[in-house]
Amino acid sequence: MTTIRKTITLSDKQDAWIKAQIARGAFTNDSEYIRDLVRRDQEAQDKLANLREAIAEGLASGVSARSLDDIWAEGEERASATDA
Repeated sequence: MTTIRKTITLSDKQDAWIKAQIARGAFTNDSEYIRDLVRRDQEAQDKLANLREAIAEGLASGVSARSLDDIWAEGEERASATDA
């Protein structure tokens, strides 16, 4: 994996926070902490994109002819099937 060096500016409070995360053993250095933040942000953006796609798909599917009870029962069946 190719790496690229970046220079960032942080406030004293932000720097102290990163140092505290390293001191408690969560990360070995500043770069590891910042890379973790970027990874988590990327994952969150992916989840948000998937949610938006699901919402658009649901809206495009139109109004269902099924009753709320039927929809609820199907949801419960799916939930119990995944729990088994």
